[in-house]
Amino acid sequence: MILIVDDDKAIRASLSLVLRRSGHDDVKAVGSPQEALDAVRMRAPRLILMDMNFTAMTSGEEGLELLRKVKVLMPEVPVILITAWGSIPLAVEGMRYGAMDFITKPWDNRALLRSVDTALELSASHGDDALPASGKQLHPGIIGDSPQLRRVLDVVGRIAATDASVLVLGENGTGKELIAEAIHRNSRRASRPFVKVNLGGVSTSLFESEMFGHRKGAFTGAVSDRVGRFEMADGGTIFLDEIGDLDMASQVKLLRVLQEHTFEPLGDSRPRRVDIRVVSATNAPLEEMVANRTFREDLYYRINLITVTLPPLRERREDIPQLVRYFAACAASDNSIAVPKFSAGAMDILKGLPYPGNIRELKNLVERTMLVASKPLIDVCDLPPEALRAESTGNLENIERQAVADALRRHDGNLSQAAADLGVTRQTLYRRMAKYGLGR
Repeated sequence: MILIVDDDKAIRASLSLVLRRSGHDDVKAVGSPQEALDAVRMRAPRLILMDMNFTAMTSGEEGLELLRKVKVLMPEVPVILITAWGSIPLAVEGMRYGAMDFITKPWDNRALLRSVDTALELSASHGDDALPASGKQLHPGIIGDSPQLRRVLDVVGRIAATDASVLVLGENGTGKELIAEAIHRNSRRASRPFVKVNLGGVSTSLFESEMFGHRKGAFTGAVSDRVGRFEMADGGTIFLDEIGDLDMASQVKLLRVLQEHTFEPLGDSRPRRVDIRVVSATNAPLEEMVANRTFREDLYYRINLITVTLPPLRERREDIPQLVRYFAACAASDNSIAVPKFSAGAMDILKGLPYPGNIRELKNLVERTMLVASKPLIDVCDLPPEALRAESTGNLENIERQAVADALRRHDGNLSQAAADLGVTRQTLYRRMAKYGLGR
C-alpha cells in the first residue's frame, strides 16, 4: 500500500490518480495525521506521501510531528514529503527526521513517479542479501576483496539499479570516479551517456554556459550554439565531481535543476527538460560546510539520498598485492613489456607505506618502479629511495600508534593512567590520540 496524507481533497484525488495510472493499484488516501496513524497501525504501507501542513498554520509542526511518530512506529517505511517551493527549509528539516525525499507543489508527474519508484526500489533492496563476489563484477577497474571494500560494493550493488542520487565521499585518489562509473554501468541507464564534470575546474562566470549550454550570440564570444553537460547526460548519468568546491551562487542554480529537472540555456527562454541520474563526489567535509553555511543544506540533502564512503588505502592494506599486480599488468600492456613480479620483501614494503595519495599514489609508484628498473623481478633495492624512507617512518608511526591504543585499552580509556603507563603527559597523549585518530 502507498499511503497519501494531505488535507486537500483535490490533491489526494490527483495523487491517487497519477499513482494508479502508473500501475500502483494499492493506494490509500487520508486527510489528517490521526487518520494516517490509524491507517499505519492497521497495515504497514510500502511508502508514505505526506503533506507538511494540515491547518491554516504553515509552520509545518503537525507534519513534523506526524513524521516523527511514523518513524517510531515503522522506521523502515520510506516517506516522501510534499511541500511548496517556498517551504523547502521545512522539507529539509523533515529530512533530518528521516524523510527520504521531497517534492514541490505543483509537481511534475514524471518527477513524482521517479521519486516514488526510487523509494520503493531502495526499500525493496534492503531485504536483498546478495553480496558482490568482487569489484570486477561491477567495474573491471575496482580491485580488492577486503571487508572495507566489499561493504562499499554491497551498497553499490544494491542501489545501482535505482535512480537514487548518490554522494561518494573519500580522500583524493580513493577511486570515487570508478564507483560513479560502476553505479552507471550497473543501472538501467547503462546504454545512455555517462557525463563527467569536474566542478572544481568550472569558474562561476562559466558555470551556466558549461552546465546548461548557450545559444549563439548569448554573450560576447558565443559564436555558435553550445550543448551543456545536463543536456549531454539526458537519459543517462551526470557525475558531479568535486561538488564541495562549488560556490554558493552556482549551488543555487544547480539545486533548481536537480529539483525541477529543467533548465534554460543562456540566450534561450524555452525550458529544457532532462531525465538524469545524479552522482556527486567530494573529499570536502560537507556536513561541516553546511554547519558553517558554505554549502547549502537543501542541496546537501538533494544529492545524498545514498552516501557511499570509500576507505583510504591505509585501511585496506590487504588489497595492495592485488592492486600492485593489476597496475603492473596494465603498465606492461601499455608499454609492450613483460609483466614483472615483485619479491616478497618489495611487496611487504609496498604494503606498509602510508599512501597519503591512496590508490593513485600506488599506481604511479608501481609504474615508475617498473619503467626505471626494467627487470623481470622487482626487489627492495629497485624501489625509489623516498618509498624506503617513508616505509621506515611509517613503521615507527605504526609502532607508536599501537602502543597508544594498547595503553588506552589496558586502562579502559583512563587518560591519566594511560599517559603514566606510556611515560608521557596527558597533553602529549591527547596529541598522539588526535594524530592517530584514536577516540576516548
